[in-house]
Amino acid sequence: MKSMNPTLILIGLFILLFAFYLSVFTINETEQVVITQFGKPIGEPIMDPGLHWKIPFVQVVHAFEKRFLEWDGDPNQVPTKDKRFIWVDTTARWQIIDPLQFFKSLGDERIAHSRLDDILDGEIRNAVAKQNLVELVRSSNREPDTGDSTMVEELSEGDQMDVLKKIRVGREKIQQEILSSASKSTVSWGVELLDFRIKRLNYVDEVREKVYARMISERKRIADKYRSEGQGEASRILGEKDRELKRIQSEAYKEYQEITGKADAEAARIYAEAYNRSPESRDFYGFIKSMETMETAIDKETWLMLSSEGDFYRYLQNYQ
Repeated sequence: MKSMNPTLILIGLFILLFAFYLSVFTINETEQVVITQFGKPIGEPIMDPGLHWKIPFVQVVHAFEKRFLEWDGDPNQVPTKDKRFIWVDTTARWQIIDPLQFFKSLGDERIAHSRLDDILDGEIRNAVAKQNLVELVRSSNREPDTGDSTMVEELSEGDQMDVLKKIRVGREKIQQEILSSASKSTVSWGVELLDFRIKRLNYVDEVREKVYARMISERKRIADKYRSEGQGEASRILGEKDRELKRIQSEAYKEYQEITGKADAEAARIYAEAYNRSPESRDFYGFIKSMETMETAIDKETWLMLSSEGDFYRYLQNYQ
């Protein structure tokens, strides 16, 4: 018996390995798979992760996400019921719950996103157009707290009406209505809409500039009011300070005059007693009073002409 050609053996092994490679595929925990044969799905979707088999060259594996998927809508300009033109930025979360139906209806996630754009954008426009702006902004009818109440009182009458107006629907309910309406269309695709949220609301550029200008004007008006009240309070405090200062100075001056008067009276009494004791005391008293008079009457720039018959000269002459 002739031995087999090693080259043929290697070629055969390579073909077997290549066929095995083409026949085996792996499914991750985050994937679900639909197998098609000649473009048509066969069997049930494969949901279990692990190693699986297919016929090479005939069957094709289509993997889809099991996890939640994100949809972000393009910001759209939408008018509200009260004719406010706003930009609405939204987002949603969705999941493929029936991969076989998803494959038959849409084929892939790119087409699914396009269809979600059509459905959700239409529902958003319908919901926004039926509601006033305050319904889209607020979610409850909570009462303003102390700080909010003060701010509301300072707003103009029109702004107060917007802030204090009671809502009937609110943002949360509008989001749920959009989610519920859109979900009715997505069920037939094998898709479940899990959540829908309005990320951001804003005025269009033209309106936003006017709103900002009005807000700036309103803030300036309130600032001027506070500044005027502050200046009035400052004037009142300064007036009270001046009045109190004058009162203290007046009382101090009065007390000073009383003390000075008592001191002068006591000094006069002492001088009188000293004057009446003896001739020497009277002479000394006269000398002291003369010196005090000279100290009061003469400064550094004063020239004093003394007569030999004057009292000043006589005292100086006697005590020389």
